[in-house]
Amino acid sequence: MMRSMFAGVSGLKAHQVRMDVIGNNIANVNTAGYKASRATFQEMLTQTMQGATAPTQERGGTNPKQVGLGVQLGSIDVKHTQGNVQSTGYTTDLAIEGDGFFILQDGDGYVYTRAGMFGLDPGKAGTDESGSNQRIEGSLVSLVTGQRVMGYLADDSGNIILDPVLKPIEISSSASIEPKATTQVNFAGNLDARYDVEKGETRTIQVFDSLGREHTLIVTLEKTDVNTWEWSVTAPEDSNLTVQLLPDTDTELSFDLDGRLDSGGVGNIQIGFQDNSATPLSVQVDFSALTQFANDFSARFSSQDGYASGSLQSFLIDQNGVIVGSFSNGLTRALGQIALAKFANPGGLLRVGSTVFAETPNSGIAQFHLPGMPGYGRIAPSSLEMSNVDLSEEFTEMIITQRGFQANSRIITTSDEMLQELVNLKR
Repeated sequence: MMRSMFAGVSGLKAHQVRMDVIGNNIANVNTAGYKASRATFQEMLTQTMQGATAPTQERGGTNPKQVGLGVQLGSIDVKHTQGNVQSTGYTTDLAIEGDGFFILQDGDGYVYTRAGMFGLDPGKAGTDESGSNQRIEGSLVSLVTGQRVMGYLADDSGNIILDPVLKPIEISSSASIEPKATTQVNFAGNLDARYDVEKGETRTIQVFDSLGREHTLIVTLEKTDVNTWEWSVTAPEDSNLTVQLLPDTDTELSFDLDGRLDSGGVGNIQIGFQDNSATPLSVQVDFSALTQFANDFSARFSSQDGYASGSLQSFLIDQNGVIVGSFSNGLTRALGQIALAKFANPGGLLRVGSTVFAETPNSGIAQFHLPGMPGYGRIAPSSLEMSNVDLSEEFTEMIITQRGFQANSRIITTSDEMLQELVNLKR
């Protein structure tokens, strides 16, 4: 048998694998998060018929005489280039712009993906850290594999806890904000310097008690002298509230000749409840932002720091992967933050199906961090990363592969004809 025939067979096998890779790329042209692959070849072993000789004074040297024994598959590489980002309008669809992978829980370990088709699962029975029974609901999961998306959780104040151990992201429909009693009330605006002495205005303010109930109080601002005003706080007649000044509270507001507050401006009051239905409030009233110009009276209640309880109504995910919940009391609060992983050698990751990769010794150890940090990509909310397959390139590679397969098949047929001639020497 001729070596060329076996070389042709090795060429057919190699090009067949290359065609398999191209076919898989084209098949996944519309697979979100898919990364195209390429097949490369390398020369197989060579047979040395004569080694090289060194040159002498009388004659030159000779090169080695070697015959190659065919071709074999060199590598199948994954091209981790950025795919186009397409807006989908789904809140839980996420794409990564830049490097990084989403982290999915896989038993006691993790797997990684660029396919951000995520959603919320209906929940399951489980136990908390103390072992008590509870229902875990609203986990952010991959719609492809059902695996939970990993990241960092937030505390009751909305602060992200950067725990070294990643946690499944949970967006519970039963999430709520506890009420907060008012401790600070702020005023802003202008007191009209043209007002006569003993002329003033009243304004209403809203405060919240420890149960989250809203109450209305009346604030009176009265001019008592040139550049001097007096403030007082009272409760409506039909309420069960009592209001009193705390000791050492100065209710006088003095302004300089430029209309700026010169002294006073901050006082403390205590609000009680006649029916003892809530904890008494100690509230600081701040008038330091007021001015006194010869202009319209615009002094008004501007803000306070209390609020009622609220339940989660909706949520969104920003470019840094922070999940921001909107509550029925008008407040927003971070619920958690998605983490990203990166590798020293992404090409060393192992495909494990469903557009998911697993860590290998040649990929390096996964490094976890927040989206937007140096070396990590940003999140594109309500979007998906499309496949990075280039059809024009794949079709060109397909033509080249086809021609290579044809050429190798000609090696086999030509070698067969030569062997036939050899057999026909004896008739």
